[in-house]
Amino acid sequence: MKAVVYQEPFSVAIGEVERPSIQHPNDVIVRVTSTAICGSDLHMYEGRTAAEPGIVFGHENMGIIEELGSGVTSLQRGDRVVMPFNVACGFCKNCMAGNTGFCLTVNPGFAGGAYGYVAMGPYTGGQAEYLRVPYADFNCLKLPSDGSHETDFILLADIFPTGYHGCELAQVSPGESVVVYGAGPVGLMAAYSALLRGAARVFCVDRIPERLAKAEEIGAIPIDFSQGDPVQMIKDQTDGEGTDKGIDAVGYQAQVGDGTKEEPAVVLNSLIETVRPTGRLGVPGLYVPADPGGPSEEAKKGMLLVSVGRMFEKGQVIGTGQCNVKRYNRQLRDMIIAGRAKPSFVVSHELSLSDAPDAYRKFDKRVEGYTKVVLHP
Repeated sequence: MKAVVYQEPFSVAIGEVERPSIQHPNDVIVRVTSTAICGSDLHMYEGRTAAEPGIVFGHENMGIIEELGSGVTSLQRGDRVVMPFNVACGFCKNCMAGNTGFCLTVNPGFAGGAYGYVAMGPYTGGQAEYLRVPYADFNCLKLPSDGSHETDFILLADIFPTGYHGCELAQVSPGESVVVYGAGPVGLMAAYSALLRGAARVFCVDRIPERLAKAEEIGAIPIDFSQGDPVQMIKDQTDGEGTDKGIDAVGYQAQVGDGTKEEPAVVLNSLIETVRPTGRLGVPGLYVPADPGGPSEEAKKGMLLVSVGRMFEKGQVIGTGQCNVKRYNRQLRDMIIAGRAKPSFVVSHELSLSDAPDAYRKFDKRVEGYTKVVLHP
């Protein structure tokens, strides 16, 4: 089958790889109808991880079940499904507690598994024509069979739940003020989720005009950090107090205002300064224990200069970690079906699988309005 295969930093290609087969009675094989390119894929694409040539990318996947293992009980051939990017067993201590992003079974020696991602287990990615889904009864979320909401439902695999997870980590409540650093796909979903949860004001910090415009379209207040200190700009609009809650949707490749260099802790430190004393911080933005391209020896080891003393002084609470998609995806699906949520506003391009190499290049360079790309194998 055809798949998006990593070759070397800044290069992916459409290659021929082995079509997946049933390996366990709880497996299903899904014919992929939509798969999205994620900002997390760019970390591998840019050579900022230990990903080796040959890995098939793609952890945001949906499609139609074509083959069933003999032990699958709740699914049928022809079911339309979307899968969390987390591969999870459903029965370990963490899964039972709802922490499916940190499954203890699917990736021995590590807490958490995912499709098509370095160090996240042996699970081939879904930027391909077919995908094997293990523990399918647990990992597949059934969707309406009428083909509706394709570009809304694909976002249930990762970015919509991840944005919502940022709000959950920060415990965003009705009437509060919230700052979201980053207006990429996850940042926009975090801002959108904060508004869905009843936030009174949501500030969205970025420097890319198209992304700031998207934020403004959904009712967020755009803050262009290339035009000045975002902390001060937000304090000026909150009577000097800062916001009640804050979300980091950028992660370890954060940049200074003019975009000329990386400063991995700049968003975390800005968040600490922007959020008021005793406020809460949610960090769904990706941080890694090793970054080969880090700007300092400490950063290469995942050690950043974070203002912990200032956070302590302000009595702030911080929550971190990748999203437990299963905790949110059913409810968010039902909000989409009911017309209460339409996250597909973030999708900028729908392309064929063969367009993936060019899409990666443009998404990585943030050109031509590339915000969120959905591929249709």
